[in-house]
Formats: sequence, structure tokens, C-alpha cells
Amino acid sequence: MTWSLPEPMLTVPVDSPDLPAGWAAEPKWDGYRAQLAVYGDGRVLLRSRQGTDMTGSFPAIRAAALAQLPADTGLDGEPVVWEAGRLAFERLQQRLAHRGAGADEAARRWPAHYVVFDLVHAGGT
Repeated sequence: MTWSLPEPMLTVPVDSPDLPAGWAAEPKWDGYRAQLAVYGDGRVLLRSRQGTDMTGSFPAIRAAALAQLPADTGLDGEPVVWEAGRLAFERLQQRLAHRGAGADEAARRWPAHYVVFDLVHAGGT
């Protein structure tokens, strides 16, 4: 069965962090919004909200997805890089410039993590 990721929901600004009863929210991480798909044929796609394939820049996220997620899984989240106890957006930007062996070296220098917001596809659902 062929499936594709939906368009990501985007954040919206609010006047107050107080939420009405029964509502929930998630923080804005300092990363790039990206959806992650693990397909039944073993392919992994990490796609920006503009549709850019970022998979090659994040080999460890790709490997972790293959090792830890079942086939036909789609997630919505953000890759982030931590440095010196804080989120380092500038390091994340530098990671996007690297592919192949350069991506492996960048991954050693600035490991990335994938923060998951939502499960958007599981099996046939």
C-alpha cells in the first residue's frame, strides 16, 4: 500500500500561555519542522515542511528510525541539536549543509535528536 505524509500543522502565536480547560499545547523547539516516514520497503524520509528531503543530513536519525520504528510509520516533529546545555539552532543549520561523509562528521561534532510531536501514520491508519 502506498501512503504519504500529510501537510504539517503550523504553530500560531497566542497572547497568553494560559490554556482553556481541556486544551493542551506543546513548546516551540528551536529546530526545523520535519516529518519522518519509515516505509514498508525500508526507505526513510525526513522531509521539511517545504518538502525538502533532509534525510542525508541526519544519518543518525535515519538509522534510529530504521532500528526503532515499525514499517509504515509517520511522525511529525523537529530535529534539534543540543550544545552546552541549550538548543543550538546555528549548529542545526550547519548540519543541513552536509551530506554523505560530511554528514557523518557533522553528526559526530553536533549530534541531532528528533523531537516527536505527533504520530501521523501507523500501519494503515
